[in-house]
Amino acid sequence: MSDEVITKLAEYIAAEILKQPGRVLDPDESLLTSGLIDSFHLVDLALFVEDNFGVHLDDAELNASVFDSLNQLADLIRSRQ
Repeated sequence: MSDEVITKLAEYIAAEILKQPGRVLDPDESLLTSGLIDSFHLVDLALFVEDNFGVHLDDAELNASVFDSLNQLADLIRSRQ
């Protein structure tokens, strides 16, 4: 996980959402469809993305087709920076 965006996302999710700061997330691991992140935490994650990466996310994008893995989310962030 040498990618800075993925690393920052993974650290936030592990520490703040899962409350398991030492947990290592695979960049392709399913976050929503596996139930790892629920809809309430999805909003927190979206706010984190907007605040830390300076990108705007539409409410319609808060779904598994955009937010289901670190790789998907990082691709979205990179495309908007």
